[in-house]
Amino acid sequence: MPESLPHHVFTTERGSFCLARCDCGWTGMARRARSQARTDAERHLAAAQGSHGAAPGRPVE
Repeated sequence: MPESLPHHVFTTERGSFCLARCDCGWTGMARRARSQARTDAERHLAAAQGSHGAAPGRPVE
């Protein structure tokens, strides 16, 4: 997938678990804590942007 396309991350729930997902096809691990799934999503965005920190304007929990 070309890197110029924006990544849109979101969380979804499956039973007792929450997963982070991205439009690029990436899926994070199933987590019981929603906050950890959001952190996985933030890390994915940071990696997609080529940085080592959080995505701009978005807090990491």
